[in-house]
Amino acid sequence: MIELDPVPRPLDSLPSRGAPDAVALEDKAGTLSYGELEAAVGEMAAALQDLGLHPGDRVATWLPKTRTACLMPLAAVRAGLVHVPINPVLKRAQVAHILADSGARALVSQQARTSVLEAGDVGADCRVLSEAELSCERTLPVSDVDTDTLAAILYTSGSTGRPKGVMLSHANLWLGAISVAHYLKVESEDCVLGVLPLSFDYGQNQLFSTWAAGARVVPLDYLTARDVIKAVERFGITSLAGVPPLWVQLLEADWPVEAASKLRRLTNSGGALTPKMVRDLRTRFPQADLYPMYGLTEAFRSTYLDPTLVDANPDSIGAAVPFAEILVVGPDGAAASQGELVHAGPLVAQGYWRDAERTAQRFRPAPAFARSGGMAVWSGDTVRLDADGLLRFVGRDDEMIKSAGNRISPTEIEEAVLAGGETGEAAAFGIPDERLGQAIVVVVRGDGSREAELRERLRRDLPSFMQPARYDWRAELPRNANGKLDRTALKGSL
Repeated sequence: MIELDPVPRPLDSLPSRGAPDAVALEDKAGTLSYGELEAAVGEMAAALQDLGLHPGDRVATWLPKTRTACLMPLAAVRAGLVHVPINPVLKRAQVAHILADSGARALVSQQARTSVLEAGDVGADCRVLSEAELSCERTLPVSDVDTDTLAAILYTSGSTGRPKGVMLSHANLWLGAISVAHYLKVESEDCVLGVLPLSFDYGQNQLFSTWAAGARVVPLDYLTARDVIKAVERFGITSLAGVPPLWVQLLEADWPVEAASKLRRLTNSGGALTPKMVRDLRTRFPQADLYPMYGLTEAFRSTYLDPTLVDANPDSIGAAVPFAEILVVGPDGAAASQGELVHAGPLVAQGYWRDAERTAQRFRPAPAFARSGGMAVWSGDTVRLDADGLLRFVGRDDEMIKSAGNRISPTEIEEAVLAGGETGEAAAFGIPDERLGQAIVVVVRGDGSREAELRERLRRDLPSFMQPARYDWRAELPRNANGKLDRTALKGSL
């Protein structure tokens, strides 16, 4: 387990964490050692510098998980630039918004992608480059910057309104990598499968935390659960990260016993695991430690649950990750057993790019009782702090269902719906109702053949005021760019 050093360093010094001959990255093109990773980052940084950009200029990437996409987060900052990764599944209008909002001066992409862009999508002062143009015969050494310097702008998936850019410093990203590598106990012998988008803080941190531990990462663009299973078999994967919809797919797939036994670590964020999913994952992958986690892009990662506590606490999001101070704040601003989750400490981002109004709403001074000073992220999520010191997620304040005078957590409804196995995915919403204020509607994946069975079970398991009024059965549920259920699209379709 790596040392928990609280002193941040420039992000582009990560290659120095691994043994020069050890493999840092493996993909279709072969392997890249830590020594080769350092050289490649230096050469790419020099090529970026030769573009004539100024310190602090933004360079965007709109790529699948190519080597360029993996190296650019380090190369851009070594050249004094700010990296803006764009999710490869986004469409031209979303890409155009991110390019304009970030003021990108360069876009690195592929002809198949840029050919769909229309006039005006790319600003007149933004150069469009291919990956082949980022070669150089000279190299740049590790940067020597203040670690509070802006390193990246990560755009959220835009579940509410247009995507907004979260500003992350070298210190934010470095300490996030050290924190995760430490509490996940990543060792240099580990092999991590990177299936999540690199534009997603969870996916990008897989690169950084793996390299912080001197381990190997295998980036993978997958289409089906079978692609993931084959990669686990081929590369001897020991660590796999996912979001709940991916776990649903993987649990429904056939896993060879030998492949399932290779995994030693499973991590989840981007949505809570249900108790049933926890049981199923523990059964399918008995050799793997399971790490349920809670995070938000504005503060990266807030909590995790120690694997030894998972079986007894399947509905918990755990306690604070290293370097984070997690507070539960009541309506009066005082510490409470149930209230808003507030994240303070050095993992807190620098705010939203060029958006002072939304920054002021989410980034506010830490509560008076906090140990950490400065700005904190007020999550808008309601959590409960139990006597055992563990946190339970209750719901988002703006998603709570208000029915017949009751405030009802959609998460609690969803967990109850999923507990019996009648369906693998569900999302609960409140819709206007003259009598109740809001009635509960659950969108469910399936053909509806087990609705009667589901209704009968929920009559036993939930009080009357929490009973769904309607079930909306669908063959598939939509996902957003990060693979999560697209709750905004679902609610808009009701």
